[in-house]
Amino acid sequence: MTRPTQIRIDVAALRANYLFARGLHGGRALAVIKADAYGHGAVACAQALSAVVDGFAVAFLDEARTLREAGVRNPILVLEGAFNASEIKLAQQLDLWLVVHHDEQIRLLQESPAQARFNVWLKIDTGMSRAGFKSSDATGAHERLLSSGKVGSITLMTHFARADEPGVPMTVQQIDLFDKATASLPGERSLSNSAGLLTTPAARRDWGRPGLMLYGATTHGAEVPELQPVMSFESSVFATRTLEPGESLGYGATFVASRRTRVGLVCAGYADGYPQTAPNGTPVAVDGQTTALIGRVSMDMLTVDLTDLPDADIGSSVELWGRNISVGAVARASARSPYELLCAVRRAPRVYLNTENSEDHCEILSWPRVRTG
Repeated sequence: MTRPTQIRIDVAALRANYLFARGLHGGRALAVIKADAYGHGAVACAQALSAVVDGFAVAFLDEARTLREAGVRNPILVLEGAFNASEIKLAQQLDLWLVVHHDEQIRLLQESPAQARFNVWLKIDTGMSRAGFKSSDATGAHERLLSSGKVGSITLMTHFARADEPGVPMTVQQIDLFDKATASLPGERSLSNSAGLLTTPAARRDWGRPGLMLYGATTHGAEVPELQPVMSFESSVFATRTLEPGESLGYGATFVASRRTRVGLVCAGYADGYPQTAPNGTPVAVDGQTTALIGRVSMDMLTVDLTDLPDADIGSSVELWGRNISVGAVARASARSPYELLCAVRRAPRVYLNTENSEDHCEILSWPRVRTG
């Protein structure tokens, strides 16, 4: 018997979310598919978007190389840029766009024997204080890049620290600082991540960089009905038992029955990526009906309350998050973020739905094992 836990990825929803993001932004948009497309499978997601996307963004060069080796020919921006001279050479060979955010990366370009001119994105730090040139150094960095003879175009960019907190003035302050620092500099602009794109119209410039919203999730506290969940984390009930009042359940005895309670045992746990911190009461859907997690999440199993679902039994479907239960709801209950939950999913096979070949066809990844569905 094959373990029934699986991750279903709806690529039609992914395409719809990208088109919504680009339409809302009003300019072009790079689909951010770093970290294996936030747990959704970077190659499969890139292939699903390739016909409609303006380009992709990944974290580092090896992520970009994986896409190129899989036949992805769209523009790819490497957000961390090059780490050494060999990566500059490889970036040229793979026709990649590079973010430049500190002096060493300018030096690498200046000293590169590459004949091609790079599409460079110059990152300006406007308050994130993590990566990027200080706003006072923006003009100098821009001039050094141009004088290197290795740059074909420069796109100016920054990154927001608190765009997922509507009403907090820092985002507007960052935009103002960016505009002042780059007022005399030519080139296209890129400011908006998902949160900035959704909450701050003034941040919508030439290029958007939607990431989390592509996968149907947000962190800014408001539901966006146009966004569709792309990932469904699914399993099934494989055993049941009944607790009498006063009996406890699971590690730490964190759940104690206050009434006669029917329990469903589900074959998914924190080794599959479900948060161990999810408390009693975290929403779960069984046969499409909302119920609750009870007891502590184990490595390979978790337990749900079936008391008020008399028809639920062994074999009943379980959605841990997806179309019935949002990943945001699970994240909030667990004191985690949707980013962390989506990126943590592992071990269960991914099944791709609504691929271009057929509405009913499932494209199967061979990692970690082949599975049809």
